[in-house]
Amino acid sequence: MWVQIALFVINLAVSYYLRPEPPEGPDPASLEDVDAPTAEAGKPVPVLFGRRQIKAPNVVWYGDLRTQPIKKGSGGKK
Repeated sequence: MWVQIALFVINLAVSYYLRPEPPEGPDPASLEDVDAPTAEAGKPVPVLFGRRQIKAPNVVWYGDLRTQPIKKGSGGKK
Protein backbone atom coordinates (compact mmCIF):
# COMPACT_ATOMS: atom_id res chain seq x y z
CA MET A 1 0.00 0.00 0.00
CA TRP A 2 2.80 2.48 0.84
CA VAL A 3 4.48 1.72 -2.47
CA GLN A 4 1.31 2.67 -4.34
CA ILE A 5 0.99 5.93 -2.39
CA ALA A 6 4.64 6.77 -3.11
CA LEU A 7 4.19 6.01 -6.83
CA PHE A 8 1.04 8.16 -6.87
CA VAL A 9 2.88 11.13 -5.32
CA ILE A 10 5.82 10.73 -7.73
CA ASN A 11 3.46 10.47 -10.69
CA LEU A 12 1.56 13.54 -9.49
CA ALA A 13 4.78 15.57 -9.19
CA VAL A 14 6.02 14.50 -12.65
CA SER A 15 2.65 15.33 -14.20
CA TYR A 16 2.66 18.75 -12.54
CA TYR A 17 6.12 19.68 -13.85
CA LEU A 18 5.56 18.30 -17.37
CA ARG A 19 2.17 19.90 -17.99
CA PRO A 20 1.96 22.25 -21.01
CA GLU A 21 1.75 25.99 -20.49
CA PRO A 22 -1.80 27.31 -21.00
CA PRO A 23 -2.25 29.60 -24.00
CA GLU A 24 -2.51 33.31 -23.35
CA GLY A 25 -6.13 34.48 -23.15
CA PRO A 26 -7.77 36.96 -25.53
CA ASP A 27 -7.25 40.69 -25.09
CA PRO A 28 -9.99 42.51 -23.16
CA ALA A 29 -12.61 44.27 -25.26
CA SER A 30 -12.21 47.98 -25.90
CA LEU A 31 -14.78 50.60 -26.83
CA GLU A 32 -13.96 50.18 -30.52
CA ASP A 33 -15.01 46.52 -30.35
CA VAL A 34 -18.57 47.27 -29.25
CA ASP A 35 -21.19 47.69 -31.99
CA ALA A 36 -23.67 49.60 -29.83
CA PRO A 37 -25.99 52.25 -31.29
CA THR A 38 -24.53 55.75 -31.18
CA ALA A 39 -25.99 59.23 -31.39
CA GLU A 40 -23.43 61.41 -33.15
CA ALA A 41 -24.14 64.65 -34.96
CA GLY A 42 -23.04 64.58 -38.59
CA LYS A 43 -22.95 60.80 -38.87
CA PRO A 44 -25.10 59.62 -41.79
CA VAL A 45 -28.32 57.75 -41.04
CA PRO A 46 -28.65 54.71 -43.32
CA VAL A 47 -31.88 54.17 -45.23
CA LEU A 48 -32.65 50.49 -45.69
CA PHE A 49 -35.16 48.62 -47.79
CA GLY A 50 -36.11 45.08 -46.82
CA ARG A 51 -34.48 43.14 -44.03
CA ARG A 52 -30.87 44.08 -43.32
CA GLN A 53 -28.57 44.11 -40.34
CA ILE A 54 -26.78 47.30 -39.37
CA LYS A 55 -23.56 46.71 -37.44
CA ALA A 56 -23.37 50.11 -35.68
CA PRO A 57 -26.49 52.23 -36.27
CA ASN A 58 -26.76 55.95 -35.55
CA VAL A 59 -29.82 56.36 -33.34
CA VAL A 60 -31.62 59.68 -33.85
CA TRP A 61 -34.94 58.82 -32.13
CA TYR A 62 -35.99 55.90 -29.96
CA GLY A 63 -39.67 55.47 -29.15
CA ASP A 64 -41.91 57.67 -27.07
CA LEU A 65 -40.37 57.08 -23.69
CA ARG A 66 -42.32 58.32 -20.68
CA THR A 67 -41.72 58.29 -16.98
CA GLN A 68 -44.25 57.69 -14.26
CA PRO A 69 -43.68 58.81 -10.68
CA ILE A 70 -43.54 56.10 -8.04
CA LYS A 71 -46.37 56.57 -5.58
CA LYS A 72 -46.20 55.34 -2.02
CA GLY A 73 -48.87 52.82 -1.33
CA SER A 74 -49.58 49.44 0.18
CA GLY A 75 -46.80 47.66 -1.68
CA GLY A 76 -48.86 47.11 -4.86
CA LYS A 77 -51.65 45.24 -3.10
CA LYS A 78 -55.17 46.53 -3.50
